[in-house]
Amino acid sequence: MNRPRGCRPRTVLAAAAFILIAGGITPARAAPPAPTGSGELGTDGEESLLAKVSLGNFPNNGGPIGAPLLGGLGGLRPWLSQYGISLFLSETSEDLGNISGGVKPGFEYDGVTQLLAQLDTQQAGGWYGGTFDVSGLEVHGSNLSMEHLDVLQTVSGIAAEPSVRLWEAWYQQKFFPGSLLEVRIGQQSLDQEFMVSENGNLFVNSMMGWPMLPSADLPGGSSAYPLSALGVRIWERLSDSLALRVGVFNGSPVGDTAGDPQQENRYGTSLPLSGGALVIAELQYTYPSFGTLTDPDQPAPRAGTYKLGFWYDSEGFADEEYDTAGRSLANPASTGTPRTHRGDYSLYGIVDQMLWQSDEATSRTLNTFAKVMGAPEEDRNLIDFSAVAGFTLHEPIRQRDDDTLGIGAGYTTVSGGGAGLDRDQGRFTDSDYPVRRGETFWEVTYQYQVAPWWLVQPDFQYYVSPGGGVPNPNAPGRRVRNEAVLGLRTNLQF
Repeated sequence: MNRPRGCRPRTVLAAAAFILIAGGITPARAAPPAPTGSGELGTDGEESLLAKVSLGNFPNNGGPIGAPLLGGLGGLRPWLSQYGISLFLSETSEDLGNISGGVKPGFEYDGVTQLLAQLDTQQAGGWYGGTFDVSGLEVHGSNLSMEHLDVLQTVSGIAAEPSVRLWEAWYQQKFFPGSLLEVRIGQQSLDQEFMVSENGNLFVNSMMGWPMLPSADLPGGSSAYPLSALGVRIWERLSDSLALRVGVFNGSPVGDTAGDPQQENRYGTSLPLSGGALVIAELQYTYPSFGTLTDPDQPAPRAGTYKLGFWYDSEGFADEEYDTAGRSLANPASTGTPRTHRGDYSLYGIVDQMLWQSDEATSRTLNTFAKVMGAPEEDRNLIDFSAVAGFTLHEPIRQRDDDTLGIGAGYTTVSGGGAGLDRDQGRFTDSDYPVRRGETFWEVTYQYQVAPWWLVQPDFQYYVSPGGGVPNPNAPGRRVRNEAVLGLRTNLQF
């Protein structure tokens, strides 16, 4: 794909950010993080604008939410709030660079401007429990993963095809006070609610958000940022500790249309209902349970959230190795058309667990997370296993209780079908063609709150066996070498 060239590294911005961090300058205090939303246990299931943003799901750039830079927008925000309308505007920008190995060295700039509006129907007109949500994106810049790295697990969670696009547009209804059930219908992005690890959302690598396996195996990478799809989601609290989230969505973000979905549906305004259906369900257990009372003389319980989920997509899936005549796709006599399989599925599990909390400062906590996913049908999936895990330390420096340090890693494996095609390539070309296996990345990141409306996040990632061991297009006969990526992300809330 042709993409605009990225800007060179913003050395002044980077230097200023690192000086601020190293010097320990204390910024203005931010408001405490908003409560967890999106129907998570511990709330009444209502989706609030601040809760959505504080989870890092807008997209994958979480952090404490404070007073925005532009305040009330000259009185516009307070005036709109009288009618139940809330506005959120932010800009997330990155400079990321390949400093060692890879396809070629160099830095690229990417960013996304995000606009979200929500309407509370009770505040607007007395209709209880309704929420309208509309959000849009202006994606800009280039893509380091595509142009310099050739990796499976892409380095950035916001890099995408440059465009102005509609992202989500849905209506959600809760039926009565204390209701254990809510329904959402409309254009939805799955990564806002499904397969989410709250601690994982700190990181820059995209696989800490929407996992590698559905990104590679589902049509168009499925309906996750910057894509979405029409569907219905139901959330229900089954008990004080258990909740169930189930959704049915269009099986592909562009329906029956072939090609890159970000280009085919460039503005997000195509709302296809053709093709199959994607069914996804997630059971969540939370400790301590909703409404639990603790003895003030006893240590607070170490909170944890555990999720089990699955998805099934009824779309047609192309075989990774064989054509319609049963020949290898690498065979010169192949028809060139892969055989088609009906349907695909996957199982996954997610853990977010607090490991330690300071007695002196309750905001100082050590947490761990893990997200593991497998897809048994190797013939129709490029990726059959993916996992990410790591640790986050809130308030790593005393009195810096809005900062977070994160250390994490991700691993994914190419399926037997994908590896089989590589072996066939070598056999039919009588060459030592590399057979793809697994890819690993490591990430160290630090999120620093400069002001209530400004987050700065230096980041380092290291890839082992990029692309699972793909050949280097700039060095025939050699694989892409291990890569070191250095970068800086900044988020401004207006």
